[in-house]
Amino acid sequence: MSIEAELRERAQAAERREAALVRTLPFALLAISALITLFEPMPVNRPLVLALTAAAAIWLTGFATQYPRRRDHRLLMAGYYAGLIVLAATLVALAPWYGIFAITGWVHALESLTGRWPYVGAALTSMIMAVTYMGGLPRIDAEEWWLWLALATLTAVLSCASLYGVQRWLARSEEQQQALTALHQANLQLEEAAEENAGLHAQLLVQAREAGVHDERQRMAREIHDTLAQSLAGILTQLQAAEQSGQDPAGRSHLGKAMNLARESLAEARRTVQAVEPALLAEALLPEAIDSVARRWSQAHGIEAELTTTGHARPMHTEVEVTLLRATQESLANVAKHARAGRVGITLSYMADLVTLDVRDDGVGFDPQATPSGQTGDGGFGLIGMRRRAQRLAGQMAIESETGAGTAVSVSVPAIPVGG
Repeated sequence: MSIEAELRERAQAAERREAALVRTLPFALLAISALITLFEPMPVNRPLVLALTAAAAIWLTGFATQYPRRRDHRLLMAGYYAGLIVLAATLVALAPWYGIFAITGWVHALESLTGRWPYVGAALTSMIMAVTYMGGLPRIDAEEWWLWLALATLTAVLSCASLYGVQRWLARSEEQQQALTALHQANLQLEEAAEENAGLHAQLLVQAREAGVHDERQRMAREIHDTLAQSLAGILTQLQAAEQSGQDPAGRSHLGKAMNLARESLAEARRTVQAVEPALLAEALLPEAIDSVARRWSQAHGIEAELTTTGHARPMHTEVEVTLLRATQESLANVAKHARAGRVGITLSYMADLVTLDVRDDGVGFDPQATPSGQTGDGGFGLIGMRRRAQRLAGQMAIESETGAGTAVSVSVPAIPVGG
């Protein structure tokens, strides 16, 4: 059980004990008063006293059955208290020992009356009790009435002061109960919020898993396009050249190139599945890897390709180098398929916070406005893949081309160092 629940249970238990005491204590006081009166040798009208005692018991029973259900019914409770005071005063006038029962007036004043009326009830009870203190109504004669008045006044002041203290204590208890209720409500809201957060967390996990699967599919698609598709296209070109050469030695050269491309494609496929960096970057720095790609591409297609490096070449984060290497391969593949160029210039520029790759050709060019960006015959993973790679690193890609004036592709990404 939580501390808050335990405190609430204690408060409720205290309220139950208080209600039981308010209901049962008057019966006990009435019984004690009746027993003492019956065995007291003082002459009293016992039949009348017993009849009034029975009436008082019935009156108390009515209160006990209605309390605390009718506690807020002011007129009903005020009427009950008035009857209680009349019965107590009558019994004390007949038999002084019923002053013990009259104590009920103090107890029920707070339970039956509201506002300032409990203090009036306490004062009336004090006047009745003062008769008991004097030894009975017959002993209050003309010479001792002032003593009765003094006793009544003193007990009234003391009882009102005690009543005020009890009211303050009850007010604090009520405030504590309200605080416990508010705390309970807050705990319920926190539990509901925790359950809602748990549900949202589960949804986020599902969405993150789905996003991860989507990203991995996109990565595989880009890698396959940038490696396997281009290599297979090169193999097809070499095989076609070998077929046209027949038994010519040049044909065997084309077959050798095709076999080498096939081996490299197989290695790249394995590296792609294992999600490791390309073999070229594993064995050399980025400028050397791009230069190797350019030389092989130039040999395969018979087009001059030259790399120029500016700035301080330094190792970059793997994602940065892979993005620029794949951009080089894609740009060269597009030149081979579409540009009909005679020369390609590649510039790799290292700056303080950027690394930029520019690939320019002197081919036929095209109208960028007439051709949707990234719309290629390879299923859309060409320029679109380059752009997405750059955007993943908060970089950008730009294409400049004009019909008959060649094409320039520029990719800029942040210069993220190794370990950055």
